[in-house]
Amino acid sequence: MTGIDPPVWVAIIGNFGFPIAITVYLFVRFEKKLGELEKVITNLSEAINELTIKK
Repeated sequence: MTGIDPPVWVAIIGNFGFPIAITVYLFVRFEKKLGELEKVITNLSEAINELTIKK
């Protein structure tokens, strides 16, 4: 191979693979939550506009 022992590669994957996987998972999850939050804020803005126009 490249001269590096397999246990070193296992340690590298163990040290960096898990945090990267968790980061990707959290980004995907937060993206969904941000999409939902955007919809709620849009609906709230429309409701406020309707209330202010009626007065």
